[in-house]
Amino acid sequence: MAQLNFRIGDFETNSSKIVDSIQKAKVRGAALVVFPELAVCGYPPLDFLEFDDFILRTENALQHIANQCIGIAAIVGAPCRNTGDKGKPLFNAAAFCYNGTVEYFHKGLLPNYDVFDEYRYFEPAKSFKTLHFNGLKIALTICEDIWDLGQSRLYTIDPMETLARDKPDLMINIAASPFHYHQARRRHEVLKANVEKYRIPLIYVNHVGAQTELIFDGGSTALCANAMVGKSLPYFEEALEVVDTKDLLSGKNSLDPAFDNKTSLIHDALVMGIRDYFSKMGFRKAVLGLSGGIDSAVTMVLAVKALGNENVTGLLMPSQFSSDHSVADAQTLANNLNSPSHTIPIKDSYLAIEQSLGPVFEGTSFGLTEENIQARLRGLILMAYANKYNHILLNTSNKSEAAVGYGTLYGDMNGGLSVLGDVYKTEVYELARYINKDAEVIPLNSILKPPSAELRPGQLDSDSLPEYEVLDRMLFHYIEEQLGPGDLIERGFDPSMVQRMLKMVNTNEYKRKQTPPILRVSPKAFGMGRRMPIVAKYLT
Repeated sequence: MAQLNFRIGDFETNSSKIVDSIQKAKVRGAALVVFPELAVCGYPPLDFLEFDDFILRTENALQHIANQCIGIAAIVGAPCRNTGDKGKPLFNAAAFCYNGTVEYFHKGLLPNYDVFDEYRYFEPAKSFKTLHFNGLKIALTICEDIWDLGQSRLYTIDPMETLARDKPDLMINIAASPFHYHQARRRHEVLKANVEKYRIPLIYVNHVGAQTELIFDGGSTALCANAMVGKSLPYFEEALEVVDTKDLLSGKNSLDPAFDNKTSLIHDALVMGIRDYFSKMGFRKAVLGLSGGIDSAVTMVLAVKALGNENVTGLLMPSQFSSDHSVADAQTLANNLNSPSHTIPIKDSYLAIEQSLGPVFEGTSFGLTEENIQARLRGLILMAYANKYNHILLNTSNKSEAAVGYGTLYGDMNGGLSVLGDVYKTEVYELARYINKDAEVIPLNSILKPPSAELRPGQLDSDSLPEYEVLDRMLFHYIEEQLGPGDLIERGFDPSMVQRMLKMVNTNEYKRKQTPPILRVSPKAFGMGRRMPIVAKYLT
């Protein structure tokens, strides 16, 4: 079981990793090595699949891999051409490589929901065959092929039911199953249900690593015929493990599954998401604005864990409205992390802009426009620093703020990557407490004080929004569970608040279209998995 971290389109590195794992497995006595879905080209390749050169490079890399499979076989995910005269030009395939030859097994169920868009590129398989190897009949499937269980069936065919007629000895499923904080448990339920239904062992190999907003947690698993765990690979790490199929058939040394708690999973996923985004983009250093608040504090700690303290710089940009304790909290955090920081006051810059705009703003009072000027000044300074020193700016906005538009375009919504954009404010507090579980890294005052943007005297988030405990519950029901306003009112939320908040969510879609990529950790993140019109009447 080869659980590896691939880079989309990096055929040389991907194939080198695959060949290296094959050689290591051969030394350890393995007969077959199993790699994840679309391992050769990386997942998801998206519109690269429409380039003939991309497919040609995949084919060349795959043949190189097959040439190394002498005395050992490999199952490797890759796109392959549809040689028929009808249908999409490609199949999503599992390539069986052995003694220099390649045999393809095609994916039948193509997910076309949430973050998935496979039917855009691939033709679904209509027929299925078992793989005969090493005295075993293997039902070889690809990710979604084994997920269409239960009452809510999405597809009209069932690859595994067809394969089961051939009485296979073993199921193998290669996958690209993105992380969210409930996915590990849900994934295990699906794997277990298949084993219980067909009464044969199952080997499941998943991607690990982040591809921009999508995070893959690994968690590859071998289930025994008794539906217990025979081998489990770690989360958020590459791993190569040998499994004896005789042990899976007998249930020898089988274990119950173990799952980490939600907060620790989110923490580890975000750290890996930051680390992979930077390494795969070829960047080493990050900058972010340090306000003394909880969001910037948690973002900085996660970035330091991902990149190293010397590679994360915090900019403190106090205005005339910034409290002394916020500046002190921000500096204390930077000191605790031993990370570089700089203080760049914006008061004089703000006053200069106020003076420049004076003639056209004459007769108007201080308001949202002046608050946004401060946020945009900070965004300007952060982007200037990032440009000058070849850093990536990390966005620190949370999901609650992004949902209701509580942020300034071209200001605090700037950045190359949004770290907390799929983490509700209440979950940010949970992350802060998790970070501080062994020692006070984030200043306690940053956790305890009421949240504030500090863009006018005495400002608090609660001036404009419900308390986050209430707001986040309502947003979760609306965004993750797709409940309408009537359902929310039935659940006890105030009708006027429901109307006001949902209107804010919908009318601020235009802002979210202009935000940086958001690391996905929930079942329904803003971005590629949630597609909403900018201009619409619903609830506005």
